[in-house]
Amino acid sequence: MIEAGNIDQKLQRIHQLLEGYPTLMDAYQHLEPLVLPLFKAARMSIFQRRSQHQDLVARFKTGKETREIKVPISPQSIAGYVAMSQLPLVISDPYDAHALTMVHPRLRFADKFDKSSAFVTRNIICVPILNANVLMGVMQIINKEGGDFSDDDLDLAKSVAEILGNKFRYELGGTQQPFQYLVHRNLISDKDLKNLTDSTPDYKQLIQKLTSEHRIAEKELGQAISVHYQVPFLSYDPDKYQLFQGNSKLNLSYLKRNHVAVIADATESPILLMAEPNNAALLMEIESALGIDGYEICVALPNTVLQYLGESGASNGPGEMDEILDEIGGSAEELEDNADEMADDAPAVVRLVSRILHDAKRLNASDIHVDPEKNGPTRVRMRIDGVCRDTTQVPASHHSAVIARIKIMANLNIAEKRVPQDGKIAVKMSGQLVEVRVATIPTVAGEGVVMRILASGGAMPLDKMNLAERNLTSLKTMIKKPHGILLVVGPTGSGKTTTLHAVLGFLNTPDKKIWTAEDPVEITQAGLQQVQVSPKIGFTFANALRAFLRADPDIILIGEMRDKETAHAGVEASLTGHLVLSTLHTNSAPETITRLLDLGLDPVNFSDACVGILAQRLIRTICKDCKEAYRASDKEIAFLHRQYGEEYFDELNTGESITLYRGKGCDACGGTGYKGRTGVHELLAMTPELRSLIYKEAAVSEMKQQAMTDGMRTLIQDGIYKVLKGDTDIKQLQTISGAE
Repeated sequence: MIEAGNIDQKLQRIHQLLEGYPTLMDAYQHLEPLVLPLFKAARMSIFQRRSQHQDLVARFKTGKETREIKVPISPQSIAGYVAMSQLPLVISDPYDAHALTMVHPRLRFADKFDKSSAFVTRNIICVPILNANVLMGVMQIINKEGGDFSDDDLDLAKSVAEILGNKFRYELGGTQQPFQYLVHRNLISDKDLKNLTDSTPDYKQLIQKLTSEHRIAEKELGQAISVHYQVPFLSYDPDKYQLFQGNSKLNLSYLKRNHVAVIADATESPILLMAEPNNAALLMEIESALGIDGYEICVALPNTVLQYLGESGASNGPGEMDEILDEIGGSAEELEDNADEMADDAPAVVRLVSRILHDAKRLNASDIHVDPEKNGPTRVRMRIDGVCRDTTQVPASHHSAVIARIKIMANLNIAEKRVPQDGKIAVKMSGQLVEVRVATIPTVAGEGVVMRILASGGAMPLDKMNLAERNLTSLKTMIKKPHGILLVVGPTGSGKTTTLHAVLGFLNTPDKKIWTAEDPVEITQAGLQQVQVSPKIGFTFANALRAFLRADPDIILIGEMRDKETAHAGVEASLTGHLVLSTLHTNSAPETITRLLDLGLDPVNFSDACVGILAQRLIRTICKDCKEAYRASDKEIAFLHRQYGEEYFDELNTGESITLYRGKGCDACGGTGYKGRTGVHELLAMTPELRSLIYKEAAVSEMKQQAMTDGMRTLIQDGIYKVLKGDTDIKQLQTISGAE
């Protein structure tokens, strides 16, 4: 063995060598001739941890070419095991499988490198390269001459690894302390951070003080710990990540105590989320209990980990979905023979239904679908931004109990399962009373339930409705008239009620008396007299309208003109000096005219009464967080010209090249590229020329052509305007046009 003084000189030379090169790769060919004689060994490998990844990379040059070997940080290789355990390992015979399994049951020697060359690995010394207790990489020394590696060799390897660790730390751009990055970002001074760290040894309390006393955002704290630990940071995003449903032997109390959560994304790829990912002993315990081969490691703030484990901070909340389903799963085996034995008031079922409602409100869903499946679990889906999305599954054994619980909340007959039933639920969520409309429908697989979450809160301002300037000006002119009838038309869920209440909000002044008849009353406004109709007891829209006429109104809103009687009463009311607003289920503004005439309305009376018809649809909008501009292709330009109409296209003032927009997909929009919805509109204004066509009961095509001559732009034309404006994209436009 080399004498101590000589060793110190050699180590100093290694240190000086590394200082002279910007990267380890540049220094490597000069480093190996210094290190190998220290151990009298044949080969050296240095695996460097890839920043923000869960693997190691060894780089070496063969001639002018640089080759790479990647090894996952896992017990399935010697280097991977040392990286994970952060413990040194001396292997006297890597081909002794029994000796390797004694170290770890899954430890293997990757002999493919030996097989691809004439080299044979006889013995190995492998040590972790650490700095500030964070793994930087692994160093392997292979094949000692004339025997096995000794304890002195192990100590020497640790010394070399320490020098390399210092070099690695700067190369990876890490920090000495978890929150030192905040100093570099000028979010806190070095002195304040040191004082805070010295006076607050508890990690959670330190984070709380950084947040409350120094006003540092969670995103900045996350970036700081990500830089320090060299693993990706994750914030709380329950829409994207859920608890991993594997055969884990880790109980909840253990995970909470150690601030660890095993989560998964939509592809069910497991992620080990840790508050302190450099805790090698804890990592080894978890790896052993998980029993899975591959997973990513990410870092999170302690509170975020607890949120994923079900501690949402609200002690009286329903609990997290996975926790409830785990509880249900525990009792499912007892119910295999008789699913109806599960009580509808069992705590887990009550909390499950409550959790579904809370999740729907949080995700801004419009509808919840509880769909039974034959020989399978019940699917729970939610319609978000007009698109159905799977959110969770309920064991088939608990389907009847969940349906019964919903029925009880909606005051429905739980014994009757053969016919459809309708009801309502009023539930308080986040301090706000939310009304939910419930419809049960019997299917061959069992009863299905659809719950519609009714809009709550005040009216949206008319100027925020994203109407085109031409339409907004024209609509304001129409509704300022003292009498007449304005119809808002479109399919169910197209935002008709929202638009009508925006109009009422614009008209709602102290000098106007406004009555509304709705089913149900979704949006409330101060100053309005709002009435809920109830057809079951004979209080219909038509009856409400007649009652309003005796109550000195200026403006009347009728929820829907669904029959001849209501339509006749509405026209009469408008002709006797009132402004009447209502809705109808038709596809376009011109079609609405023929629909009402088919109901038996007098063409002269209707054309005199009508001031305008607004048709609308809702389309998804591009996510603002990942929106990007691009130049339209020739095919897209041709589509826009074709759909807008060549005779009108010049009014868009697009110029020669057209810029369009699209969403790339990000965490904020769940990777879809879309977030939120907006309206596209078609506003028909009544003119003398159009009235004459209505008198003659002309064809829809003639009335449409006249309306366009008068200034109406169709739904698809307004959609193209919104595409060019950057609100949406051509794909969404095709959902309303059906054209390609």
